Amino acid sequence: MSGQYWFPNMPIPEIMTALSEWGLNVSNEQLVRPSSDFVIGVYNACLEQVTSISPNVLHKPTQRALASLEDANPDLYNNAISHNIMLYHLSRFATSARIMDFSSRDLSAPEPERTRFILSAFINFVKFAEQCTTFISNVREKSAQVIEEREQVIQELSEVQHNLAVLKAQRAKDEPKCEQLKEENAAVTTQLLAAKEVHTGLTKEIESLKIERAHLQARNETVNSESALLMDNNSRTRSRIVQSPERIRRNIMTMGTTAIEDKKAVALHETKARDLQAKISALVNIEKDVRSCIEQLQTTEKEVQLLEGSQKELAELKDSLEYKKVERGELQKKTERVHKQLGNAQEKLERAQRHAEEKRQASQQTVERLQRDYEKMDIERRENDKQVEELRMEAGDIETKMVEHLKKSETELNELLAEYWKLRHETEVYMETLANKLNMNVSSD
Repeated sequence: MSGQYWFPNMPIPEIMTALSEWGLNVSNEQLVRPSSDFVIGVYNACLEQVTSISPNVLHKPTQRALASLEDANPDLYNNAISHNIMLYHLSRFATSARIMDFSSRDLSAPEPERTRFILSAFINFVKFAEQCTTFISNVREKSAQVIEEREQVIQELSEVQHNLAVLKAQRAKDEPKCEQLKEENAAVTTQLLAAKEVHTGLTKEIESLKIERAHLQARNETVNSESALLMDNNSRTRSRIVQSPERIRRNIMTMGTTAIEDKKAVALHETKARDLQAKISALVNIEKDVRSCIEQLQTTEKEVQLLEGSQKELAELKDSLEYKKVERGELQKKTERVHKQLGNAQEKLERAQRHAEEKRQASQQTVERLQRDYEKMDIERRENDKQVEELRMEAGDIETKMVEHLKKSETELNELLAEYWKLRHETEVYMETLANKLNMNVSSD
């Protein structure tokens, strides 16, 4: 047996009385020679008194455990699983009752002395639980709240894990698209850089063409002004000089040649202007393409920002998950501390209850003993009173008899003294007479 207990080892009559209060009628023979079925039934009844756990309550968990088995015939494990579940709860109950070495042997092969020892522990623990009903109910309510908070945290954790899994799946799903967008972004960036270089070259060429056009326009205006001046001079000269047909023809041919050259220059300038216009149109188209590329870049940047936001949310969810895990660990530690405090409180309360019970039993025994002594003394006192009365009456009679006897004795003593003195006088007279006759001196001492 375990030496680490401080509850009283109850005798068989007290065990039978305690079990009969719970509706369990057991015999002396069952406690002297306990069987496996008997101890299982009694232990289950003690367990049900404190925890409300009965074989009927454990039926559903047993069925769920059997349903989770992959074996085709779960009925083979029914009795074993039921026995193990009940043994687990009985072991916890025995540990709470300070039976640290409770095992399946106590159920399958019970020993009489061991069974009485365990029943004493269980009965004392059940009585203690009945006396601490308010405290235990408060602890159970707090435990239920902690369990509810734990279930809520587990549910929140499952939701966070589900959201995390969804985000991971979405991230894995978007990963190829992100890679594709990154490649497209790199290609568009390369194209934009090339287009920017082309645009820069075209801009420089356009600026140079604009400068050349301005020069040509200035030159054209100069030529026109010079032509106007020449025409004015020509007209003035014509008015002053005699016209020569040959000279006029040559001037006309020269002027025609100059006009043709000017027309060619103008046509060339118009061709250059058309080329510049075509280049400007191409530049406008390139600018539109660049704008579309910029818009695509902006869209890509927005998607990248959204992706970064999703990654940030994922990191926050991971941090929240870690925080929830820490909170869960703290709640488990708090639950363990509460259970430990409950165990310590139960130990203190059990010690106080045991001490109070011992004092109460000692006081009760003392009161009963004093009551018996008082009743006995009362009876003796009454008998003594009767004896005193009888003795008083006898003493009165004896005193009366003593007075009479004293009177009688005094009378007899006086008579004896008188007879004594008479005999002494006669003896002295006889001795004197005899001495006188024998001529002897006899003293009267």
